[in-house]
Amino acid sequence: MHSTAAASWAPAPACASAAARARRLSTVTRAVTPTLQPGVENKDAPSWLAEPIRHVVKSQQFNREALEHVLKVAREMEDVRPGTDASQQLQGAIMSTLFYEPSTRTRLSFESAMARLGGTILTTESAAEFSSAAKGETLEDTIRTVESYADVVVLRHFQAGSAERAAKAASIPIINAGDGPGQHPTQALLDVYTIQREIGRLDNFKIGLIGDLANGRTVRSLAYVLSMYPGVKMYFVAPDECRMKDDIKTYLTSVGVDWEEVNDLAMVAADVDVLYQTRIQKERFQDRPEDYEKAKGKYIINGELMKLVKGDAVVLHPLPRVDEIHPEVDSDPRAAYFRQARNGLYVRMALLKLCLDGRALGH
Repeated sequence: MHSTAAASWAPAPACASAAARARRLSTVTRAVTPTLQPGVENKDAPSWLAEPIRHVVKSQQFNREALEHVLKVAREMEDVRPGTDASQQLQGAIMSTLFYEPSTRTRLSFESAMARLGGTILTTESAAEFSSAAKGETLEDTIRTVESYADVVVLRHFQAGSAERAAKAASIPIINAGDGPGQHPTQALLDVYTIQREIGRLDNFKIGLIGDLANGRTVRSLAYVLSMYPGVKMYFVAPDECRMKDDIKTYLTSVGVDWEEVNDLAMVAADVDVLYQTRIQKERFQDRPEDYEKAKGKYIINGELMKLVKGDAVVLHPLPRVDEIHPEVDSDPRAAYFRQARNGLYVRMALLKLCLDGRALGH
């Protein structure tokens, strides 16, 4: 169940006491206690670990067992060192990174992950412009061709649902590296890995999801994953032009997750364990630039706001950032977004290992 709170963005004084913050928070309309217990998952769904082809296309394909196994293997990947047997686990495997949209962290971390496990990379950047897609080739035909050269494809595409289309056409694993405004499941996995590493748990905590929640595939995927854990409270803090879409809110309500829409970032900052900031995605507003101008710069995390944040809380961001986190925050030990980016390497190493585990390479 849920509530929507209307409040203006006005940071509380830096000297506000904990009691004062609690009083401010109590002014928000509280969510009704859910009928269902949070953390509900489909126990009858097949485990991703048992799938014959382990595609990674959306967050809700994982159950708790599979998710926690990925996190366990990711922790093991932190200890992989060059020149060891562990660094040759994927020797002979070939990964194709097929990117139709720009990327720095996702593409390079996947390529680094494959190299650190002894594999080989075939990379295509700006595939929409420099591949046969520019000649009109369908995504399905591209996948059927690329699978002749590689053992796994990491795909970023501008259309929501493209990863599922690719997976239906493929006989090798497809890993969704972001499909337009749809989902970004590997980012969600590295986010929960980071939360676990930073605050020591994935249940019974509060998180504020901030910024472009309408177009942000990272927050959509993260909401699905966190819904599997009990006691997670979500605050959605977004400009009117960027509010979380109804499909996510309906799903969260259906599984009993407690969520609220709130306009006051300062109030949320004082209450949560995790602040998850995102940029307003200008590229998603090409046909309505006036909405982008209204939304940008509305919610900024800066030094003053950090004075309200709990001492053991953390600030995350999937990056890249524009101006939504001031550089002065970077030196704060609670700023975990660059550690978060580093964790992406370990999670993607784990996914590549698990996707290719037991598969015959090169057909």
